[in-house]
Amino acid sequence: MPHLLIVDDDDAVRDTLAEIGRDSGYTVSQANSIKRAVIEWERHVPDLLLLDVRLPEGSGMDLFDRVPIDRAEVVVITGHGTMDSAIEALRRGATDYLVKPISMDRLQRTLDRVAGGLGELDESQPFKAPGRFGKMIGQSEPMLKLYDELSRAAPAEVTTLLIGESGTGKELAAHALHVLSPRSQQPFVVVNCGAIATNLIESELFGHERGSFTGADRQHKGYFEQASGGTLFLDEVTEMPLDMQVKLLRVLESGCFMRVGSHQEISCDVRVVAATNRNPEQAVQEGKLREDLYFRLSVFPVSLPPLRERGDDIVMLADRYLEILNAEHGTCKSFGAQARDALRDHTWPGNVRELRNFVRRAFILADGAELTAQALIRQPAPIGAETGPKSTRVPVGTTLADADRELILATLKRCRGVRKRTAAMLGISAKTLYNKLEEYGQDGHAVPEANSPLHDKPDN
Repeated sequence: MPHLLIVDDDDAVRDTLAEIGRDSGYTVSQANSIKRAVIEWERHVPDLLLLDVRLPEGSGMDLFDRVPIDRAEVVVITGHGTMDSAIEALRRGATDYLVKPISMDRLQRTLDRVAGGLGELDESQPFKAPGRFGKMIGQSEPMLKLYDELSRAAPAEVTTLLIGESGTGKELAAHALHVLSPRSQQPFVVVNCGAIATNLIESELFGHERGSFTGADRQHKGYFEQASGGTLFLDEVTEMPLDMQVKLLRVLESGCFMRVGSHQEISCDVRVVAATNRNPEQAVQEGKLREDLYFRLSVFPVSLPPLRERGDDIVMLADRYLEILNAEHGTCKSFGAQARDALRDHTWPGNVRELRNFVRRAFILADGAELTAQALIRQPAPIGAETGPKSTRVPVGTTLADADRELILATLKRCRGVRKRTAAMLGISAKTLYNKLEEYGQDGHAVPEANSPLHDKPDN
């Protein structure tokens, strides 16, 4: 289920956009300030960000320096008199803009496009074809291995744990498992465990009876009942509170659950597919994931390759996204030779999601028929941007968790506090980095303050 973050200081506007987002199948969080937006972002990285350019405390684009903006599709909201701000936002990483008063038709098209993704499967085509597997695109060796593993796991209906960085396509892989299974004609229900408020997650998963708590004015069927006979995809399962992990384990082992406010057990026939962007074994060590639940979920673990390891798939995907944009707008734009080299050379810390957003932004910014490297990839940090020692010492006998912390903090210091560059250098997702830094801070370790990513400044 895609997640939407709305940043606007107008309560009525936020509520209206939130209602439209929920009706379009999104989970929604809201913020009326940059500070609150950072908190909501770190709690759960959105698939789509609607960002008002003008806020009481300053420019909405200040958010671009506070979070790894490439992890989401960013649509800025601007007035007719501030179009320069919209263009500036596009240069800094936004992928589109909406002009007030907002066109509901255009907003709906944006919501539908992001929710469906650019790799939507044409039902008239076969599920498998050269270079394609369901909604996944690619023919590199790592992807062919992934297709084979998914093909083997799907008919067996075993509980499957998908492991991969943010933006690698875990939901698409879960959908492939569903389509290739005997449950393909039954519901496929997606739950983002990191997007549900802690006090509501039990009710959302298992449902509740009328009057079971304040505001429960009717009986509610949870996601397990909604997925009856089909597949339930639990994304970001390591973000689930530990007490809920106990209840989830009980359901997986017994096949039964109870709605909140009820003592009557309900049997469920659901295949569970879970996913995480963390290293699950490390999550167990850090107390984020119960070991018994990990063993129960990972009957058939599947790892998804990061985009940087997929070779020519990068250009193939970029061409695919550009082809769809050309068809949508009636244009014939193409990548220049330097742009193709830039695509291959970039490390893509945000993976496929980042690539898709970069292509869309470059498409909008292109003055002519050729998409240039300057529009596609923002300038890297200048020489000298990295400071601090080039190595760190870890004594023999140091625990893996402590060694991990020392390396991350040393790299963060060398990158002058720039989270996005640090994550790229370490080869991890920005969300994983943010989660770790939050843990270190809570444990009393000194964490360098966030700094503006110099390499994310607008192109000149």
